[in-house]
Amino acid sequence: MSTPTQTIAGVPGAEPPKLEKKPVKFSNLLLGAGLNLFEVTTLGQPLEVTKTTMAANRADGMAGAISRIWARGGVLGFYQGLIPWAWIEASTKGAVLLFVASEAEYYAKTFGANDFGSGIIGGMTGGLAQAYATMGFCTCMKTVEITKHKVAASGVKPPGTLETFMGIWRKEGIRGINRGVNAVAVRQVTNWGSRFGLSRVAETGIRKVTGKEHGEKLGVMEKVLASALGGGLSAWNQPIEVIRVEMQSKTVDPNRPANLTVGKAARYIYQNNGLKGLYRGVTPRIGLGIWQTVCMVALGDVAKEAVEKLTGDKVTAKH
Repeated sequence: MSTPTQTIAGVPGAEPPKLEKKPVKFSNLLLGAGLNLFEVTTLGQPLEVTKTTMAANRADGMAGAISRIWARGGVLGFYQGLIPWAWIEASTKGAVLLFVASEAEYYAKTFGANDFGSGIIGGMTGGLAQAYATMGFCTCMKTVEITKHKVAASGVKPPGTLETFMGIWRKEGIRGINRGVNAVAVRQVTNWGSRFGLSRVAETGIRKVTGKEHGEKLGVMEKVLASALGGGLSAWNQPIEVIRVEMQSKTVDPNRPANLTVGKAARYIYQNNGLKGLYRGVTPRIGLGIWQTVCMVALGDVAKEAVEKLTGDKVTAKH
C-alpha cells in the first residue's frame, strides 16, 4: 500500500518548506552594538537619568527632576552611570537578544507557531535572557550611581563607580549587584512582547492609510512612526519600572521595608504615592522609546552600510 503524497497549498507532491535557523552574524552584532552605543551616549542616558530620578523621587515632577539632576553635576549629571554601566549594557544586550531570540523563534516554529507568534516568543525570551545575563547588574549599578547623591548632600565624598560596585559585592555578593533583576525581567518580557505586537498593529494601520496593504516597502518616516507608536505605547508597564528603581535605589527612607521584593515595593509605592506614583517617569520613558526607534530605524541604513564596508559581510538583521 503506497503512502499518500503530502500536499502543500493544494499542490500535490510539494514538500513543506525547510525550516532554517537564522544565522547570528558578527556584522549583525556589530550593527546592534554600534546603534545602541550611539543611542545611549546621545539622548538615551539623559532620558534614562531623568526617568530614574523621577521614579526614585516621586514627589518631583519633570521640572523638579531636571533641577535635581542639574544641581547634582550640571550637564554631566545627566550622564551619570553612562561609563561603564550603560556602555556595557548597550554593547552586550543586543548580542544576547539576537542569540537567544533566534533560537527561541526557531524552536517556536518547530512547534507550529506562525511568523507573528514566533516573533513575539523570540523577543520575549530574548528580553528575559537580557535581564538575567547583563541588564540586571547594569541597571542596578546605573540606578545606584543616579540615586547615591544623598551621600554627597550630607557632606561626605561619595565613592567612585568601581568602589561602589566592589562595596556592594563584598557586602551582598551577586544578589546585591543584581538587586531588582526579577523586576527587570518582567519589564523586558512585557516590553518586548507588547512592542512587537503594538508595532505590528501600528504598521497595519499605516499601510491601510497609505494604501500599501500588499507588502509595498514603507518609507523611513512610516517605519519610524510605526516603531515609535509601538515603543511609546509599550510604556503601559511603567509601574514595574518604578518598582525596579525603588528596589535598586540608594535613596534613604526609614519607612521603606527592608529586603524589598517586587510585591513589597509595589505596596510601599502605592501606599505612599498612589497610582500616580507607579507611573512617575512615564513621559521621559516614552521619549526614550521614540529616540531608540529614531536611532535604530532612521540611522539604521547608514550604520548598516558602514558595517558592511568594515566587515565585508552582508548585514541581515532587521532594524
